[in-house]
Amino acid sequence: AEYAVALMLSLNRKIYRAVNRTREGNFKLKGLLGFDMYGKTAGLVGMGRIAKELIKILRGFGMHVLAYDLYPDHEFAKQYDVKVVELDELYAQSDIISLHCPLTEQNRAFVNTSLLARSAPGLILVNTARGALIDDIAVAEALQSGRLGAYACDVLSTEPPAADHPILSAPNTFVTPHIAWATAAARGRIVRIMADNLKAFLAGAPQNVVS
Repeated sequence: AEYAVALMLSLNRKIYRAVNRTREGNFKLKGLLGFDMYGKTAGLVGMGRIAKELIKILRGFGMHVLAYDLYPDHEFAKQYDVKVVELDELYAQSDIISLHCPLTEQNRAFVNTSLLARSAPGLILVNTARGALIDDIAVAEALQSGRLGAYACDVLSTEPPAADHPILSAPNTFVTPHIAWATAAARGRIVRIMADNLKAFLAGAPQNVVS
């Protein structure tokens, strides 16, 4: 959740571009204009555990929040003033969208040309879920045309990607190497879960079983 916010802020406030410019001695402001997140609308695709933490953060920014989920938590939505909507409405009304859903055969490449054509012009799209949720070519073309304002992802459809992966050369794009999870605390939790899983298996009572 924190990493998704970091990507949003980096795209909106042109942080990476600004850092590169100042390294070159360029302190001009042209092309670095962002917008206040306060009062803007964020759309979340998925309302799982991570998305719920992100909602809390975004509400703290003073953003309006829309959410789409096949099985929405209406009680949580009411508590945090989240409007549960259909996917088309979410894309049409959101200034920033963050993907937080698992990959299934039903939603593979669902962010496609048709959906992007119905989105708000200049949309910022953030993907820390799964790379294959987007149609790579469609997103790259939308970035080239300016229909999609910016795209940041920590995941790609193939990792590591081929050198000619269309997202890598698209404008207004940040790609990071699947590090949203990478904090010392998270690594510690992973090690503890692994140890607990091993103990449970040796005791004849496996847990966290993947079928």
